Amino acid sequence: MSETLATLTGVSKTYQKGKEKVEVLHNLDLEIARGDFIAIMGPSGSGKTTLLNLLGGLDKPTSGTVDVGGAEISSMSNSQLSRWRSTNIGFIFQFYNLLPVLTAQKNVELPLLLTNFSGSERAHRAGVALGIVGLEGRTDHYPRELSGGQEQRVAIARAIVSDPSLLLCDEPTGDLDRETTSEILKLLQILNREHGKTIMMVTHDAQAAEYANHILICDKGTLERQEAA
Repeated sequence: MSETLATLTGVSKTYQKGKEKVEVLHNLDLEIARGDFIAIMGPSGSGKTTLLNLLGGLDKPTSGTVDVGGAEISSMSNSQLSRWRSTNIGFIFQFYNLLPVLTAQKNVELPLLLTNFSGSERAHRAGVALGIVGLEGRTDHYPRELSGGQEQRVAIARAIVSDPSLLLCDEPTGDLDRETTSEILKLLQILNREHGKTIMMVTHDAQAAEYANHILICDKGTLERQEAA
C-alpha cells in the first residue's frame, strides 16, 4: 500500500467578494500518495489553483486541515510556512517567473538563499538540477538568451533544487507550443518515475493530463477522481 504524502480533511475555502461570500472549495477530503502524479482539471474558477495554493501553504483553508509530510501546515504561522516551503515544495508556473538580470544558474540558486548552504554548495546543487533538466550547457545564459521551453526547464530546475517532496505545477505548459509541451511533460514524468517526485499539475489540456497517473476533476468546489488514459 502506498505511503500517504498529503491529506486534506474537511477542507473548505471561502473568499469575500464585496458583500458576497464565495465558496470555492467545499468540505474536501483528499489523500495524495507519495510518488503519485495527479492532473487536476476543471472549468475556470472551479478552485484548481486554490487547491494547489493550499497544498503549498500559499493560502489557508477557511475550515479543515491540510497535512503534508506529517506537518499540519494549515496551523503554521507565515514565517513557519516560509521556512517549510523552502525545503518541501517546488512551484512551477505557466509563466516562468525568472529574473532577467540573473543567469540560469543564479535563477536556480534562488530558493537555496533561504537555507544554510554555502555559496559553493548552492552552485553545486543548481548545477545538478540544471543537468537533470538537460541544461548543463546553459548555466551562464540569461533568460533572454533561452527559448520558452528552455526557460521552463530552468524554472523546473529551480523547483527541484532543494529536493522537495511535492511539486505543484499550475498550467506548466500553457505558454508553450505542442512540441515543447510534450518535452516538458515527458520531463515531469521522468522526475516522477525516476526521481520519485510527487506531482500535482493543474491543466486545461486533456492531452497534457494523460501524462499523469490520475486525474482529478474539480468543479463546484468538489473533486471527482478518474483514471488517466
